[in-house]
Amino acid sequence: MKTAAREVPFLDLDAQYRQVETEIWPAIREVVERRAFILGAAVEAFEREFAAYCGARDHIGVGSGTEALHLALLALGVGPGDEVITQANTFVATLEAIAYTGAKIVLVDVKPPGYAIDVESVAAALTPRTKVIVPVHLYGRPAPMDALEGLAKTAGLAIVEDAAQAHGARYRGCRIGSTNTACFSYYPGKNLGAYGEAGGISTNDTGLAAKMRSLRNHGSRHRYVHDEIGYNYRMEGIQGAVLRVKLKYLDEWNAGRRRAATHYDSLLAEWSRPSTPGDVEHVYHIYPVFVRNRDATIASMRTAGIETNVHYPVACHLQAAFAYLGYPVGAFPHSEQMAREELSLPMYPELHEDAIAYVVKTLRTVSSPGAQP
Repeated sequence: MKTAAREVPFLDLDAQYRQVETEIWPAIREVVERRAFILGAAVEAFEREFAAYCGARDHIGVGSGTEALHLALLALGVGPGDEVITQANTFVATLEAIAYTGAKIVLVDVKPPGYAIDVESVAAALTPRTKVIVPVHLYGRPAPMDALEGLAKTAGLAIVEDAAQAHGARYRGCRIGSTNTACFSYYPGKNLGAYGEAGGISTNDTGLAAKMRSLRNHGSRHRYVHDEIGYNYRMEGIQGAVLRVKLKYLDEWNAGRRRAATHYDSLLAEWSRPSTPGDVEHVYHIYPVFVRNRDATIASMRTAGIETNVHYPVACHLQAAFAYLGYPVGAFPHSEQMAREELSLPMYPELHEDAIAYVVKTLRTVSSPGAQP
């Protein structure tokens, strides 16, 4: 089948690279010339700058977003016998990090119309063994943190925010990462992406930060002196250098994503999709809509030269890897609806209004809305 000449990529990293090209290579060259390949000055500088950007006391650079989540949970003392609550609709890494600690994964559903974690379900899932709640700022839209923080405070629990898609997002005026321990992924396709794998944790707890710095470096605070069993979870110097350059553009890029989302919204006013409350500043890592005939829609959009994606096609409790948790089909209906119907449209800062209009026109031609939130 012939593909249309017009092409709208799902993400345009080439355009982003052209904007930062002249700054990226000198930054990488400096790391290479200093031979500071693991941690080092570029990583330390990025940690300071991203902490300041978030409004946090510390940021700890690691090798991936998955490592960030695992490290945060370990530093909080999570282990066998503990329970950690998170949502069924997330990337599998959220659950993997909990599983690595030996703690029990307790899942809850998300709640329409925003499809963020259901706070009432979290409250109902609490037991004496619950130690941490892990809300996910899915697609770049902050979860209802006030309600979650109130619940956690009353129950004496910690919160670890999965902010892998929420770089620069705000909840009631405060950046994600400024209040609780928050874990970020710097995977290349993120709003703030490295040139390889990288991640980080923001926190205001100096003791927790020191613990995480030790654990990421083989349990060592001084070279060749190991106070505890740790991990090789260190950020590479080149990634720190790349992220420092890109951080300067993050607000500009997020504003571009919001402009694109606003235009999508104007053309899809009646189309079913997760809502965005007025007390958050969404950064639109993903722009999701719900469709009924997703596979056919994806194929037709591809034929029209439009690249789409799905986040995520199988809810976590129905993944074979987590069958041992014992959740049946139907346990989390809203997460399962999202897995069936969610379609991610092209989204990046440089996306032009005429391209958005073409995407929407094509979508309307080849598909119909999914269930209303």
